[in-house]
Amino acid sequence: MSTFTSSVFRTETMTVPGGTETILRGGRDLFPLISEAFHGVRRIGVIGWGPQGRAQAQNLRDSLAGTDVTVTVGLRPGSASVEDARAHGFTEADGSLGDWLAVAAASDLVILLIADAALAAEHDRIFAVLKPGATIGLSHGFLLGHLRAVGKDFPAGHPVIAVCPKGMGDSVRRLYQQGATVNGAGINASIAVHADPDGHATDRALAWSVGLGSPYTFLTTLENEYKSDIVGERAILLGAVHGLVEALYRHFRIEGVDPVTAYERSTESITGPIARTISAAGLPAVRAALTGADQDLFDRAYTAGYGPARDLVAEIYDEVADGTELRSVILAERRLTTRPMTPIGTSPMWSHAAEADARRSTTPTGIDPVTAGLFVATMVAQVDEFVERGHAWSEIVNESIIEAVDSLLPYMHARDVAYMVDNCSRTARLGTRRWGPRFQAAYEQLALPALDAPADPTLVKNFLENPTHQALTEAATLRPSVDISVS
Repeated sequence: MSTFTSSVFRTETMTVPGGTETILRGGRDLFPLISEAFHGVRRIGVIGWGPQGRAQAQNLRDSLAGTDVTVTVGLRPGSASVEDARAHGFTEADGSLGDWLAVAAASDLVILLIADAALAAEHDRIFAVLKPGATIGLSHGFLLGHLRAVGKDFPAGHPVIAVCPKGMGDSVRRLYQQGATVNGAGINASIAVHADPDGHATDRALAWSVGLGSPYTFLTTLENEYKSDIVGERAILLGAVHGLVEALYRHFRIEGVDPVTAYERSTESITGPIARTISAAGLPAVRAALTGADQDLFDRAYTAGYGPARDLVAEIYDEVADGTELRSVILAERRLTTRPMTPIGTSPMWSHAAEADARRSTTPTGIDPVTAGLFVATMVAQVDEFVERGHAWSEIVNESIIEAVDSLLPYMHARDVAYMVDNCSRTARLGTRRWGPRFQAAYEQLALPALDAPADPTLVKNFLENPTHQALTEAATLRPSVDISVS
């Protein structure tokens, strides 16, 4: 059971398999309560101007307009982001833009949104300048994992909270803007309270989440957040998707399918009709959309893909949990000072993205049964692994399903998968490069060669009766009230 209480906001109880969870339903009608819920926070410093920093600073500024709570962006000297921050209305002249350490020193809530590896390297300098009792805010638990790995902790006497949007920064901003005309539009978020010396940490986290426009806020822990988030990036959210579409494209080409159709049956099928079907009606609806031989092929693909995917998700989870994956990110960041990452979309399939996009209006792509079976098997494998590891249901369905179909896959549909991989956070980009090829090999060497075997009726039954369907149905009533606009 995942519960929290608030002295300001009215929470709700959501029924999930095996119990209930406390959630907060967001909306712009709650904006007048944000200032009170911050309990003395009058200056918020957003440190960093990456995708999340840019989105969160703007959303909080807009939500707090007319109150006595200000939002200031802090950037490192010589930052290439200064001009973009100015272009979005944060300036030195009005005090809303300044040096990162000066902003951290002057703020009551310091939201740390610089890159994970940079935060691992620079946290001591930031902690040293904090005001007594200032709240430390995170949108990712990476720093906790790093501190534990090096035998350190957050400074005593400071509340430590996290608000973690379940979508990329651009989604956080775009859906917030759509929410100006459609109340409740936004990206769901989890909160975590890691340290609460003054008793107001939960309210502050909820105020921050409401200010970002989150339609649905749920509770996690900082440890569970970074485990589920980093695993998800490397699995169903990015790494597995990239590995799967590469494997499927080659599979269909070997079968004699022309390049554009192979691209459509692999990539377009996932990012378009499969994602939309799951978002609107849930996972079983993908199978139900197929009949006869196609449904049998889905079952055989699901059977072939579930085991290899589950094994990989478990391996990733273990490496995240013991710190191996976090250390690999920090090591890679050191190499990147002299060896920049090369683009990922250089294999032949990506040259056909534009032609496939142009055919959408005249030749809409349907649900390919092989693609659907393998994709759904991978998604359910991640869900089942998270259940076994003890995560809350809200976290499971948001990190494994909702974030994929309501935030990331729509962007992949508009831009392509390779573009998404090359334009997400550095931690996610590094993880996709490390684990995407592992998923590709598993599909090519284990799953696809097993397609001719009969479907395993037990695995199919377990899928159809999986308790995640109940949890997703409950959570879907709180999903963003509009589909994200990516034009």
